[in-house]
Amino acid sequence: MTTKATVHSHGAASVMRQFYVLTKPRVVQLIVFCALIGMVLAVPGLPSLAEAQRIVVASLGIWLVAGAAAAFNCMVEKGIDARMKRTAWRPTARGELSDRQALLFSALLCAVGSAMLWFAVNPLTMWLTFATFVGYAVIYTVILKPLTPQNIVIGGASGAMPPVLGWAAMTGEVGPEALILFLIIFLWTPPHFWALALYRVEDYRKSGLPMLPVTHGNEFTRLQVLLYTFILFAACLMPFIYGMSGWLYLAVAVAVSAGFTSYAFALWRSYSDQLARKTFRFSLIHLSVLFAALLIDHYLR
Repeated sequence: MTTKATVHSHGAASVMRQFYVLTKPRVVQLIVFCALIGMVLAVPGLPSLAEAQRIVVASLGIWLVAGAAAAFNCMVEKGIDARMKRTAWRPTARGELSDRQALLFSALLCAVGSAMLWFAVNPLTMWLTFATFVGYAVIYTVILKPLTPQNIVIGGASGAMPPVLGWAAMTGEVGPEALILFLIIFLWTPPHFWALALYRVEDYRKSGLPMLPVTHGNEFTRLQVLLYTFILFAACLMPFIYGMSGWLYLAVAVAVSAGFTSYAFALWRSYSDQLARKTFRFSLIHLSVLFAALLIDHYLR
């Protein structure tokens, strides 16, 4: 027979999972991965034990603050999420968690993560991470996203910050190498999200958000995706040109950037939801493989 203790245990586990879902785990994993790349690249050779400990603490602190921003985003956009098939399952959209619960959870994660970064890493990293939180949760989510179809472009600055945070965590400063990594993610963000918006256009139309395919149409958006992949291709060569990577990275960067551009070109020539979905998925592969190549190249040089 099911006991009250068992029911209570299952209920508590369900609530914990709902809070976990608010942090958008898959998105945060990519954020922490990009921050980790910045940390590793900032350390010549293998990190010492003290540097490895700092990497672990900084990664956890960034994860907590990024999760806080995601939870705040879910709270603010619960009405929009409820109208979109892609996001209607989120606990805030379904009414399973209240605004108060989501806000307190976000504040707790942000406070704990910020304290870890301040005391165990350095104040610069804490302030940059907190600024990223404000940029995403407030400036992008509350102001830009419902205001302009260029929301992804402008708001992409927050999403491009993780390597800068990682670099600052290990060096106490923001170097040109970190800014190059920032530029790559900043230019990657629009074609990545617009590919998604193309095949989710009806969702965005119902939500009332002024996403580019809704305000300017399918053809114009496809052209923008293609043009951004050209610029992104050039930016992906900069680590090699600047001397922060070698031939292995260059070969991988050319291959995956050519792949992304070819998907964008095919999408521009002839649209289908299936091709837009493939372009979106390849964009994730592009960024992950690109940064993994940077990491491998760093240790092989």
